[in-house]
Amino acid sequence: MRPRWYTEGQEPDYRFTLANERTFLAWLRTALALIAGAVALAQLVPSFSVGGLRTGLAVLLAVTGTVLAAFSYRRWAQVQRAMRHQRPLPMDWLPAAVGAIAAVTGLIVVFVVLTHRR
Repeated sequence: MRPRWYTEGQEPDYRFTLANERTFLAWLRTALALIAGAVALAQLVPSFSVGGLRTGLAVLLAVTGTVLAAFSYRRWAQVQRAMRHQRPLPMDWLPAAVGAIAAVTGLIVVFVVLTHRR
């Protein structure tokens, strides 16, 4: 079943439609990687010296992956709709949010690794 907007405007060049689909699939792969990282962190990584940090980081990664998966279709549809109506592609908060969360998670892990006493 196609959304109603799918028949609006003009059919874009199929190469752009396929590129948009590849981007959507890349968002889904990234979401799955974040969720897999959360599982690995929770199950395979020894506890950090800071209590609850490992679980907190795993939850942060899992939530980020889940939100990314949920919003990736919306992003695909927005871009597809813009292409059909020959409008500029929309800006979105999603890439900045995922990048910021990944950076914060990485900084926390680096800090813990550097300050952890063996």
